[in-house]
This record gives sequence, C-alpha cells and structure tokens, in this order.
Amino acid sequence: MRLGITGHRGLPPKTERLVRLALEGEVTRRGPDLVGISCIADGPDAWFAELVLKAGGHLEVVAPAKQYRDGLPEEHHETYDRLLKQATEVHRTGLVESNSQAHMTGSEILVDLADELIAVWDGQPARGYGGTADVVTYANRTGVPTRVIWPRGATRD
Repeated sequence: MRLGITGHRGLPPKTERLVRLALEGEVTRRGPDLVGISCIADGPDAWFAELVLKAGGHLEVVAPAKQYRDGLPEEHHETYDRLLKQATEVHRTGLVESNSQAHMTGSEILVDLADELIAVWDGQPARGYGGTADVVTYANRTGVPTRVIWPRGATRD
C-alpha cells in the first residue's frame, strides 16, 4: 500500500494532538508494508512520515523545489533533513523556486505515486493555490481515493 499525505500546516496544539492520534491509527492499521509518500513539511507531512518509519514502513519524499527546505520554518530544518536521509527514494519536480506552483506540482507527483491519499483537511477552500483543498481536488479528478482526517474538536487558526 502506497499512502500519500497532504494537510494543513500551523495547527494549534490541541488540533495537533488530535491529528497525530488519528494519523497513528491510519498508519497502524495498514501494517509494516506501508510506503508513506510525503513532502515532509512541518505539521502533518512530517508527523505522518515519522509514524510510517516508526511502524517499520518505508518513506518516499517528494521535493517540490530545490529551495523548498529554505522556505520551511528554520526550527523544522533538522527534522526535514533527518527524514530526507531516511527516505528510500526522493522524487524531485526539477523546479527551483519554492512557490505555490512548485508546491502544487510536488503534490500532483505525490498523488500520482499513491494508491490512496490521507488529507488532514478542514473541508474549506484552499487559502492559496496548491493548498490542501487543491490537492484533494486533484486526487478526486485523477481517481485516487482520499480519506479526510479532521477529528472532532479540531480547529484551524
């Protein structure tokens, strides 16, 4: 099973706890043969990647742009680097600038590689091109089943 992840970043602490628990359940029920596919951004992308590795699965990373890491919060760089080193494969878009077009291109590659997509999504429209809602729309358009995770009590700033 090849499972991709997309989701909102910058979630409040209570929502982070709820989402981490839900992601752990998703990873656990799929077993150690799981291949997780993630862009390993801060938030659900990285939490999912860590859970996949902890469960004995394999991680594939999609790097949306050469400058992608630089656009992530500095406090996430160590986690990003660690997860990238643990990836069995890294897929690159060939783009340089880390912008919304690169993020969407990376997400399209991720969806195309996946058998199923997990979306940590509040169901609202994307706040900018390439956001979670756009990724879910792409998955639906291309026939990749999507499981939305938004636990009861979750909020987004």
